[in-house]
Amino acid sequence: MIEQAAPTRQQEAVDAAVAQLESATRTGTPCSPITDLIGHHDIGLAYQVQLMVTARRCAAGARVIGRKIGLTSAAVQSQVGVDRPDFGVLFDDMEFADAQPIPYERLLQPKAEAEIAFVLGRDITSVDTADAVRSAVTLALPAIEIVDSRIEQWRIGITDTVADNASSGVFVIGDRGLALDDFEPVNARMAMRRDGETVSAGTGADCLGDPLDALAWLAGTAIEFGAPLRAGDIVLSGALGPMVGVRPGDTVVVDIEPLGTVTAIFTEGNR
Repeated sequence: MIEQAAPTRQQEAVDAAVAQLESATRTGTPCSPITDLIGHHDIGLAYQVQLMVTARRCAAGARVIGRKIGLTSAAVQSQVGVDRPDFGVLFDDMEFADAQPIPYERLLQPKAEAEIAFVLGRDITSVDTADAVRSAVTLALPAIEIVDSRIEQWRIGITDTVADNASSGVFVIGDRGLALDDFEPVNARMAMRRDGETVSAGTGADCLGDPLDALAWLAGTAIEFGAPLRAGDIVLSGALGPMVGVRPGDTVVVDIEPLGTVTAIFTEGNR
């Protein structure tokens, strides 16, 4: 009989973090920080947690349809006390159509961000030039990402949010957009209204200086991880302004000039 090697302490920490995040999702009860298990500084270990959760979701039938970039706005970084971007994956069951009711009960601690979504027309296997990234984009659309932390009271550091799939929840994409021949993302102007009140504002320059720079960062990082961005991927490029909490029954409307308007409607139900 061949004896199996005992799991390393790091693997035990990863397994415990995965179990904790999955329990939070299943029960609707936020968990204690993942940093308690994997520490504050090992981002590589945090991505191992994210990859394992992703693999388990895919094994259960979920499908990855793109990526998201998190923590691109200085305002959002300040809100959560983090100083660098991260990324996560988008699953097919996270996408909602414009103005389609979002069941509030599937969320834990939701906050809305206004973003530009890019749809890729080809793979990005090199980021040697700005055109290598820009030319891969077929369409830019207005989007609302509903970020949602499994960590109690959003007490997160960088390893928490990385492990937690970049604090992802669900997202809404507008039904009309523009090609980049007709639109410069850095010049976008955003206003967000919650139940008619303006609650957030910003510009394309608030997203890592330019949403296309954020896309280039993600593309390069994805290549380093051995999982390049592919044709057909949806990429949420990051917040254009501060994130805003949402409650049952809220309606959030985002206008991104010149792309247009997108609406997220939340049901009245509690989790």
